[in-house]
Amino acid sequence: MAVPVDEAPAVERARDAAARESWAEAYVLLREADLHPSVALGPDDLDLLADAAWWTGHVDESVAARLRAHAAYVAAGDHRGAGQVAWWLYFEYRCLGRHAAAAGWLHRSRHHLEGEPDCPEQCFLAWTDAEEAQEHHDPERALAAARRMERLARDSGDPGMIALSRQAHAAVLLANGRRAEGLALLDDAMCAVTAGELSGMFTGWLFCLALTQCMEVADFGRAVEWTDAAMAWCEVPWSQHTRPARTPGTANSLAAPALTPETPEPATDNPFRGLCRIHHVEVLDLLGVWALAEAEAERVCAEVLVDSLEAAAGAHYAAGEIRRRQGRLGAAAVSYAHAHELGRLPQPGLALLRLAQGKADAAVAGLKLALACQSDPQHDVLGRARLLAARTEVALAVGDLDGAAEAVAELEGVSGGAPLLSAMADTARGALALARHEPAQRPLRRALAGWLELRVPYEAAQVRMLLAAADRAAGDEEAARLELAAARATFERLGAVPDARRAAALLTERRRPLPGGLTGREAEVLRLVAEGGTNRDIAQALVISEHTVARHLNNIFAKLDVTSRTAATAYAFAHGLVRTPA
Repeated sequence: MAVPVDEAPAVERARDAAARESWAEAYVLLREADLHPSVALGPDDLDLLADAAWWTGHVDESVAARLRAHAAYVAAGDHRGAGQVAWWLYFEYRCLGRHAAAAGWLHRSRHHLEGEPDCPEQCFLAWTDAEEAQEHHDPERALAAARRMERLARDSGDPGMIALSRQAHAAVLLANGRRAEGLALLDDAMCAVTAGELSGMFTGWLFCLALTQCMEVADFGRAVEWTDAAMAWCEVPWSQHTRPARTPGTANSLAAPALTPETPEPATDNPFRGLCRIHHVEVLDLLGVWALAEAEAERVCAEVLVDSLEAAAGAHYAAGEIRRRQGRLGAAAVSYAHAHELGRLPQPGLALLRLAQGKADAAVAGLKLALACQSDPQHDVLGRARLLAARTEVALAVGDLDGAAEAVAELEGVSGGAPLLSAMADTARGALALARHEPAQRPLRRALAGWLELRVPYEAAQVRMLLAAADRAAGDEEAARLELAAARATFERLGAVPDARRAAALLTERRRPLPGGLTGREAEVLRLVAEGGTNRDIAQALVISEHTVARHLNNIFAKLDVTSRTAATAYAFAHGLVRTPA
């Protein structure tokens, strides 16, 4: 049934609104037209209604309209149109977690397009083939599919499809360790994005895909640059072409539709905003802009739709990381729990939280499980590296030097020359050397230079703490104090309270020689014992394990020639390590 002549202007205006990417306006116009008893939208307009519903946050309506569009294309004998819509249904069902339905619609898309000559619609199938081949660890098939997608995209002449095909090719190359080639292709694809040459759909897709890939391969420089561009794009006033106002005298006419109880308010004007914002949170976290990162994480949770819960899980995890390092351990635990509820394994953050709480056994077990469960370590190199760095820290805290050495060796193996990964590996190597009483300045100096160049302040300050210990062991007290002062200033600026307290204590205690041959950390432990702290209290205060506290106490008792906490407390008061109560 054709659209009646007197109703056609509303549909035409909807098409014009969609062309301008004024999706809220297009959604209202098309939905009102679809509800009108004298209007029967054709397959193209139903597909447009599905797009408008998706952009405005009505995911269920998008799927329903797309199902009707598919039936209309089939009825019209349009296999290319039906194949394209079937692929979109596969994509939407997959995002909703309905994998059986997604598989069925992917099969239908292939069925519709398999007898057709090469056409642009087949680009999406080639893209899916490349992704499936990567999941099955078949690089040759993945590369062939990516190259086929590129050829089809070039033949179509569509700039969005061409850019997307280059991104898909880059993804295959990066997954197979061909970093330079992959990043060159990704740069090419992103030129079209940052120049504003593409539609909103392709722009949003490419921003999200490229930022994910940058973080996975630990290319922090590109991540910062493209995250800034993505957030600028997301903040464009997409709603500037608002829904049409009600015109007096036309309340019941399609010529000027208005929102009614049957026409829900748009839930968003850009579904990509939350997806891009989670990458912004990750970048801000590394750059040490923690207050803004935490606020942005909360906005992610409010912005993402039901088909993007992975982003919400990532936001909760990022908030947990900030709260843990600030010493807000209870709030961090809540954030990690929310991330877990949404399907994300909250590691290594949860393990480091357990270590800070003095629960070393839980930390060791959590990291062991996370490392074993990582389905494809080569796909998310940064994720693997973070787990290994945490494993090193936890192993050293419990005195497991062999376990730490294994983690350091694997971390160095995955670094691949990426600056972020190299800084992580050098930090771990230096910490291990310190624990072994070996020279540690060289790897730690490299690590510090790397973190400073990347502008990642928290990790740089942590390395300064290690360097202070190495300088002190080498007898260079002045250098140690300089590192401690710089670390404390950074921790205080970030709000990393436990670390700032630890740096300040180490600075204070070095103003006079410590009695009994005690080390700085042993003096800290003894001071807390004298103040009535249990092993658990001391572990939480110093962010170490109870096992490590017990080891320090054994050393303290031996050096002071005492056999009880009472005698050690008396020694602490006698030698001015704690203040005598008034």
